[in-house]
Amino acid sequence: MLFGMPTLIENDNAEASAALCKELGLSFVELNMNMPLYQPDALDGQELLALKERYGIFFTIHLDENLNISDFNPHVAAAYMRTVEETIALAKAIGAPIINMHLAEGVYFTLPDEKRYLFAEYKERYLSSMRAFIALCEEAIGDSGIKICVENCDGYHDFQKEAIALLLSSGVFALTYDVGHNHGCGGKDEEYILQNKDSLYHMHLHDALGSKNHLALGTGEMDIEKYLRLAKECHCRVVVEAKTVEALRASVAWLKG
Repeated sequence: MLFGMPTLIENDNAEASAALCKELGLSFVELNMNMPLYQPDALDGQELLALKERYGIFFTIHLDENLNISDFNPHVAAAYMRTVEETIALAKAIGAPIINMHLAEGVYFTLPDEKRYLFAEYKERYLSSMRAFIALCEEAIGDSGIKICVENCDGYHDFQKEAIALLLSSGVFALTYDVGHNHGCGGKDEEYILQNKDSLYHMHLHDALGSKNHLALGTGEMDIEKYLRLAKECHCRVVVEAKTVEALRASVAWLKG
């Protein structure tokens, strides 16, 4: 297994992350495109290649969590599609094997006795957008071997499972298992992910206590060793997704112990 680290808010540039990654004996940094300095127009592929060589590490990429390629406004959806296309080009340029993404649940209407999700109400339009997304990604990725991995968040809705089934029918998509997110939502996603573990390529590993997650490994109530065995079985790359330098150091020490 290869272990990596997330982008930490304490590190104000990619080199600081790369240096910490090397110091801790990790293999890669997951660049987080929620931050302004990691937007596609702000990243310099040549600089990232130089950091790879200098520190002996590599990069994966986490797309903006607001990404919604199924937005009903075509101009908004097109902007997100372009973002993905630019990110794939960057990943190819720097040899990033994984692009991680969240799958937007979209807007819902709160009725007296239920929530009605618009992607479920207009499901064919929603699934059509997924087919267009697949076509774009397949063409952009080509034979580079990059995987776009869909991360679980707060429990997949049925319409999202239909979308993921479409995505996984393509060779360029796979799954990320965020084990802390799954714990925080009462284990709603684990059965589905295990049913599709042949498509599991990436893992976000952190501890959790009740609904509080992103804790340092060994400080919560989760059976972390169970997830390490799963990651090994599926040959996952594993992001140790503690959110501070201190928690990351403690997590790496726990793994080594």
